Amino acid sequence: MKSLQLAMSIQVCVASSSMCWGMTLSAHLVVVMGTQFYDGRENAHTDYPITDLLQMMGRASRPQIDTSGKCVILCHAPRKEYYKKFLYEPFPVESHLDHYLHDHLNAEVVVRTIENKQDAVDYLTWTFMYRRLTQNPNYYNLQGVSHRHLSDHLSELVESTLADLEASKCVAIEDDMDLSPLNLGMIAAYYYISYTTIELFSSSLTAKTKLKGLLEILASASEYSRLPMRPGEEEAVRKLVMHQRFSMDKPKFTDPHVKANALLQAHFSRHTVSGNLALDQREILIDASRLLQAMVDVISSSGWLNPALAAMDLSQMVTQGLWERDSVLLQLPYFTKEIAKRCAENPGRPINTIFDLVEMEDNERRELLQMSDAQLMEIARVCNRFPNIDLAHDVLDSDDISAGETVTLQVTLERELEGRQEVGPVDAPRFPKPKEEGWWLVVGDRKSNQLLAIKRVSLQRKAKLKLDFTAPNEVGKKTYTLYFMCDAYLECDQEYEFTIDVKEAVDDDEDGKPMDE
Repeated sequence: MKSLQLAMSIQVCVASSSMCWGMTLSAHLVVVMGTQFYDGRENAHTDYPITDLLQMMGRASRPQIDTSGKCVILCHAPRKEYYKKFLYEPFPVESHLDHYLHDHLNAEVVVRTIENKQDAVDYLTWTFMYRRLTQNPNYYNLQGVSHRHLSDHLSELVESTLADLEASKCVAIEDDMDLSPLNLGMIAAYYYISYTTIELFSSSLTAKTKLKGLLEILASASEYSRLPMRPGEEEAVRKLVMHQRFSMDKPKFTDPHVKANALLQAHFSRHTVSGNLALDQREILIDASRLLQAMVDVISSSGWLNPALAAMDLSQMVTQGLWERDSVLLQLPYFTKEIAKRCAENPGRPINTIFDLVEMEDNERRELLQMSDAQLMEIARVCNRFPNIDLAHDVLDSDDISAGETVTLQVTLERELEGRQEVGPVDAPRFPKPKEEGWWLVVGDRKSNQLLAIKRVSLQRKAKLKLDFTAPNEVGKKTYTLYFMCDAYLECDQEYEFTIDVKEAVDDDEDGKPMDE
């Protein structure tokens, strides 16, 4: 049972039915001090959503503890009637599908549920938004509720949405009716990211983009526009920006994308952030993992080698919380920059990699690290789980490669599990959630910065894969590089060079007939 009492502020009394079962009667009071918050993106104070106020009111009665509750909402007098209406009457639930329709339609076009514009209109008739159009037409800017008004509204909505997707190169429209997915649209749907983000990646990435540019483009993703900017955070963001490796050109400290960039760099530098900034950083890192995979796909679609490798390095940095120039030993527990420096300056044999550390004698390692037995055991556990993978490669039919023909490179992978049955999640205590390791196999030409083939790999014990690419039109020997890149660990990547001998293409056989005859 609910009863409402109005004074200068709105006073809400919520009383629950008596279910105390002999419990002493008690009450709980909640006071909402103001109904606005400062929105840094708008640079103005904004009203709390009604749903948030209703959630605050719910705190006024604790289940199985209180038999009554009281909530006092202090607000400006002009807003009193507004809140009275929504707090007294049932709160209508409306659809916001029209605000996010681009990504929904793109995903349905990719899976071929929608193949033309009429399918898109039919799709909308099965949604909750369609049911609400006639119930609350003003909310959806509908001029009327007749069949004609509904049809025109949905057709206009579909036309404008698909036009945006076509402009973003996510969807192709043929004969002004039929729809087909494009590469960018498939990438956006696969990684569940916004079409505006994939458009940003496509338009901003170039063959010469390096780490700083990749970081700026990543932080500019539409997914980060929802980061909250709380009152007083501008100063904290400013301090983060001023103390990071990469500077920004005229940063606006109330911009959520600047905040995302600063928190990513703080993560790589292992600068501790606390409170709400730590929560924001956690969300940024979770989104960054799939955004970077999408970025690699966009770059590889353009055939650029160096930016793709840099994006893979950035994925490793996000997972481990390190810069690419930092010591890889910092991936191990209890290691500090001082200990890593001591290892690098070890007399006799510098220890620069995890495999160097594993190969040391136990007494030498103990003397070098100067840690307790428990700490050494934990380090040994992580070292034994570090990827140790043997790679072999072979060019099939290498003696018969003609210009312009398809070349097949066969790759065999085998992992040493050190007595373990499964690979398990990545050892990454600075990444906010469990993560399975992934790999990329890449064939590229270093000299021309050309990426010829790429394949995403999930490796357990053994795998045999094939990479296909097209032989150059120039006759003679050509050297390429095979890269085996991890998305989670630093310094476990592998590179191999191989050479193919391209012969002149022969179109006709000895009798002058086409070879396929």
